[in-house]
Amino acid sequence: MIHVVHHPDYVAPAPARSTYRWNKNGLIRDLLLAKGDAVAWHRAKPAPRDWLEAVHDPDYVAEVLEARVPREKERRIGFPVTEPVARRAAIVPQGTWLAACLALEHGFAANTAGGSHHALANTGAGFCVFNDLAVAAVRLIEERRVQRVLVVDCDVHQGDGTAALLAGRPEIATYSIHAEKNFPVRKARSTLDVPLADGIGDAAYLATLEATLVPMLDDFRPDLILYQAGVDPYAGDRLGRLSVSLEGLAYREMLVARLAIERGVPLASTVGGGYGDDALAIAERHVAAIMTLGETFAAAGDAGGRVRALNSR
Repeated sequence: MIHVVHHPDYVAPAPARSTYRWNKNGLIRDLLLAKGDAVAWHRAKPAPRDWLEAVHDPDYVAEVLEARVPREKERRIGFPVTEPVARRAAIVPQGTWLAACLALEHGFAANTAGGSHHALANTGAGFCVFNDLAVAAVRLIEERRVQRVLVVDCDVHQGDGTAALLAGRPEIATYSIHAEKNFPVRKARSTLDVPLADGIGDAAYLATLEATLVPMLDDFRPDLILYQAGVDPYAGDRLGRLSVSLEGLAYREMLVARLAIERGVPLASTVGGGYGDDALAIAERHVAAIMTLGETFAAAGDAGGRVRALNSR
């Protein structure tokens, strides 16, 4: 059974002047509902303000929660922050935290939103309002649920906001494998950045991912992986540039899951990027990522039990 976190407010009405596919999260929910008993559902809640302020500037948190984000920041985000958008922004970080808590118990869990890796301390950017990965990672450390968290970001865009917000925290490491000549123009410095040339394709992409992620896992030895499973490296994605096939994406999820399982590390996934005109096709790619991750953990046997045993030592 795959443990999945969702909230109805993840499906916010599309604000004006927005090119983001706001129905994507509802389609992800519907496709997962069709899996029946294979999915166990959990409901996210709004994150307390102090969780958000642990990584974001309090004035910016107030601007979002009160839906009064200045126009120049809305332009960086890519859409107006209306009241429904503000509610959604406050719930998603708690959903990622909850998925992480469920992963610590079961081995793997997924949030049906999140991966908002471009949000910075005092502004959002690139369709990201609050950085759920940073909020969840800091909260998990502060609660002493884990001692070390690794954020693994496989979105086609660099996780610049996550890198910036978590810099200087030795108990949290950030890994980003992304297209070098893609947004953002100015990259931040992750613990490990793996910039890739356009059109790299499946074989080189997967080989580079394994060759760079394995030593980081073994050196840092995380207690938990927060995984940004963006599907925009796909060759047909509107913003992707890496020419990865659907089969390549599936192998990516199996690889990341296998590396975590072999080391007894729980993994919580977030949706991340996926862009184009066909929202259903994008949602199908996100659901394929969740299901492949979950099924790989399940196929490994009682992965959750082995993870709990390791964490209890």
